[in-house]
Amino acid sequence: MSLERIDKILSGQGFGSRKDVRRFLHGGTVLVNGKAVYDPAVKVDDEKDEISIDGQILKIQKNLYIMLNKPKSTVCSNKSQNPDLQTVFDLLDLDLPRKLPGGDLHCTGRLDADTTGLLLLTTDGALTHRLISPKTHVPKTYAVGLRDSVDEKSKSEYIQKFKDGIHIPPEDGENACDCQSAELVWKDCGEYVCELTIYEGKYHQVKRMFKAVGNEVVALKRLSMGSLKLDENLAPGEYRDLTEEEVSSL
Repeated sequence: MSLERIDKILSGQGFGSRKDVRRFLHGGTVLVNGKAVYDPAVKVDDEKDEISIDGQILKIQKNLYIMLNKPKSTVCSNKSQNPDLQTVFDLLDLDLPRKLPGGDLHCTGRLDADTTGLLLLTTDGALTHRLISPKTHVPKTYAVGLRDSVDEKSKSEYIQKFKDGIHIPPEDGENACDCQSAELVWKDCGEYVCELTIYEGKYHQVKRMFKAVGNEVVALKRLSMGSLKLDENLAPGEYRDLTEEEVSSL
């Protein structure tokens, strides 16, 4: 049984602040199991009790799943320490719920300020754990732009080095480590010259791996995470809810 105050439930479902909801309740249009509820402190089982408003049954939204095409110069945190950088949460509509019964809205697998592409925002902590846990080995694919051009012979050498696993030295207080085997595919996509699929999520991993082989990443865009692929119809900074099929596949 999951009991929660009625005002907290309604506020979390987008009916305004808890103060707004208290005024709303006084109107007598909120029913729980067919009986009017006026007291905001009344506790309700959001899994078993039927809540209706103005005659319409309320379907409780437990979690939120959002795909965002992250633009450059945004950070994956609630507050930015740099006045020149927005947070990804600044890109969301103000009336979008930031807390639901499943938890607080958060980023699943953070991206650096200058990294773009697929970012999943959700309130589902269990899903986030599955996607980013080192034990699950969820693949993440990135489009990569490099400082130095790579000839055909060196391309083959790069592929083998990444397949064998690359040792990356310490950086910014992070320990040196051996990265797992990764899949490198060369492509000619404008500023992006290759795609790299990794199965871990170490600090600045993609950048450090290319640095370890003598090159430098100058553009980085996440294309996919597990079965979820970036919707290319989303312009940088735009977002949409995941479809039921996308959520189920995760």
